[in-house]
Amino acid sequence: MAERPFITCHVLDTTTGKPGANIAVTLRLLSPANLTQTHWTAQTNTDGRVPTWTSNGADSVNDVVSKAKAQLAGAGAGDEEQMLWSLTFETEAYFGKGRTFWPVVELRFAARGEEAHYHVPLLLGPWSYTTYRGS
Repeated sequence: MAERPFITCHVLDTTTGKPGANIAVTLRLLSPANLTQTHWTAQTNTDGRVPTWTSNGADSVNDVVSKAKAQLAGAGAGDEEQMLWSLTFETEAYFGKGRTFWPVVELRFAARGEEAHYHVPLLLGPWSYTTYRGS
């Protein structure tokens, strides 16, 4: 069984109360920015979830997180150790052109290195969205 990625997410369509399936999602590591592979892509499954990420480079999300943790620790970040991430959801393709105020939803968040996992849910409608740190 594959190791769970450091970051997972899911989408719930609040207009239907059902999972947001087949939404393209991009995950980017924004900081520290000097690591080689800093973005991954996925598409939500029929349950609206992104359980794995695809990379065009060799490093998995977890490999890059390990490198970022080592880099931050080596820089003496101490208690300030965190990574800045971005999740981008292609919502116009899901709702249809001109049928949403939010053609793209980008969520930026800070993740601390000592945590084992972050889950980021997106509750999405055509005219609003909300998010929170899941479990």
